[in-house]
Amino acid sequence: MKSFIPKACAAAMLLCIEIQAGGNALAQAKAEPTVAEIANLQGESRQKILREGAKKEGELSLYSSMPQGDISALSEAFGKHYGIKVKVWRASSEGVLQKIVTEARGGRFEVDIVENSVPAMEALRREKLLQQVISPAQADIMPEAIPVHKEWLGSTFDVFVQGYNTNLVKKEDLPKSYQDLLDPKWKGKLGIEAEDQSWFAVLLQELGEEKGLKLFRDMVDTNGISVRKGHTLLANLVASGEVPLALTLYNYAPDQLKQQGAPIQSFIIPPAIAQFRAVGLLKKAPHPHAAMLWYDFMLSEEAQQILVKRFNIPTHTKVSAPIKSQQIKFINPVQALDMNEKWLKAYEQAVTKRSR
Repeated sequence: MKSFIPKACAAAMLLCIEIQAGGNALAQAKAEPTVAEIANLQGESRQKILREGAKKEGELSLYSSMPQGDISALSEAFGKHYGIKVKVWRASSEGVLQKIVTEARGGRFEVDIVENSVPAMEALRREKLLQQVISPAQADIMPEAIPVHKEWLGSTFDVFVQGYNTNLVKKEDLPKSYQDLLDPKWKGKLGIEAEDQSWFAVLLQELGEEKGLKLFRDMVDTNGISVRKGHTLLANLVASGEVPLALTLYNYAPDQLKQQGAPIQSFIIPPAIAQFRAVGLLKKAPHPHAAMLWYDFMLSEEAQQILVKRFNIPTHTKVSAPIKSQQIKFINPVQALDMNEKWLKAYEQAVTKRSR
């Protein structure tokens, strides 16, 4: 049939259709929520929106320095809940920090969620890579673990403990103070981690700086000390007997090794010093819905119970912990970052380089 619509009218109608289509596409693009909007969702529909968005995304990318066993246990539980694949890249605290910063400076944004020590998280914040998050899960977290900026949040905390080989050291002979380590009976038996300058700085604040520095210089001069890089390595050396007594282990390592039958036991020379481990959402997370589900899950009572069973200390106020936060001297992450060079120099001069 011959059309009776004038050519000018037909052209106008076609233009209108194109404009409408373009407008719909623009409206659809505007409807896509930003990472910031997803990170601060509130209300009854929040969980539904996160689940639906995560289902479309299908996966999330996690960079972490936590032990592989902890990651596997959490990922398995998370997968059962949400059916979301968790892609994990694991390295040391410094390695995780360097990878994220290097990728961001190169214009690559592949990571959604980071889990790391708080000095490293504070460094990421200063690089303006972390997103402020407001989550209902924060209501059950201890106040000390929630910074004002909310760009990272403490999920667990590592307590620096001392550990000894039970075949080589008797419980009744253990030092009750750092002063006791001046006894020549500890000659050739002591070990320490190479980069625990933040622990050392807080300890000096408690002992008195000059008194503490002299004590450690005298201790190393009298008995020597084996300096090792990596808390896991140091714990294994205690278990094997190569280092009979270590001064700086993370609390979970001796307990995990003991559970496996190793002759190792932890104890604490006062004061107890700790630092938080934290979770954070990246500002340019490619899978923000799935990432927020992981963020909430990490802070949930279920996930915190999983971590407790693996000898981690939770920040969740409804999950019992072997050490109460009131008994702890926490490392300030801002100071740890700002004073790192000074603290490291003092640690090297009094302990790690003095032992050579």
